Amino acid sequence: MKVKEIFNLAIKKGIEADFRGEGEIRKFLENKRKKYEKTLEEEKKDLDKEAFENPYLDSRIYHITEDKEIKKILVGIDIGPAELLIAKELGDIDLVIAHHPVGKGLAHLADVMDLQCDVLNFYGVPINIAEGLMKERISEVARGVSTVNHQRTVDAAKLLKVNLMNSHTPCDNLAAKFLRDKIESKDLPRVENLMRLLKEIPEYEEAIKIGAGPKIFVGSKENRPGKIALTEITGGTEGSPKLYEKMAQAGIGTIVSMHQSEEHRKEAEAAHINVVIAGHMSSDSLGVNLFLDELEKKGIEIVPCSGLIRVSRK
Repeated sequence: MKVKEIFNLAIKKGIEADFRGEGEIRKFLENKRKKYEKTLEEEKKDLDKEAFENPYLDSRIYHITEDKEIKKILVGIDIGPAELLIAKELGDIDLVIAHHPVGKGLAHLADVMDLQCDVLNFYGVPINIAEGLMKERISEVARGVSTVNHQRTVDAAKLLKVNLMNSHTPCDNLAAKFLRDKIESKDLPRVENLMRLLKEIPEYEEAIKIGAGPKIFVGSKENRPGKIALTEITGGTEGSPKLYEKMAQAGIGTIVSMHQSEEHRKEAEAAHINVVIAGHMSSDSLGVNLFLDELEKKGIEIVPCSGLIRVSRK
């Protein structure tokens, strides 16, 4: 496989796991194309044409030095110049794959957050409420990433002549679907049963050993979970803290999240929603591993770094 084929596979797997379904994503991409066609000619040059085929603009190919068959890859949750130097030092790395976005992908992080509206709607929050409350948060995230030195890692990849790409939301989609399927297949009468289920997953089991395993942020293990929602696993980054009241009204009793700010935790507590934090690096590792298994099946050797807890399920 070459870099573009690996990237296309990531997008394909992300679409297959997406809460919206493949049909809705096709409509989403077609709508982007129609908007482009209606745009004034002088403005078209500023628009990102990749948006017509890639529904996850926080995932990109950043640099290809040599378009060759990929046999060995270095993969990490966060990739910076240091990890690129590790790739050069190892000497036989054909491609570096990051999970978290850099460069143009980071600049477009807010563009994938509309996905959260559909996930919330899937769990019963009216779409008009989800979109209304998320609009403010999406704008906030877009402003926040504008301060970041997006190109630092990309520039390092070019100077070091290292192939570089990332897969963010596609892998988060894989993690969300994996957890949803697992949770929905079990009878979980108490929050402690949910915690026990998470701790049986190898990535979380390994995270416990380094003090970063699943934790209850709001509620207690004796609480009944009610409807368990995966509203904070995929969709870029944290949504609006104002949504918790609406989630409670939609019948959501427990949220499984990767991570949560103190402001979000307080709002969830006020809404009497249990919050289980599965873990950030471990949840990211779960999604990345589900993608890497597909590459491993094709004979690609994987070298984990930068927080990736590598578990093979192939």
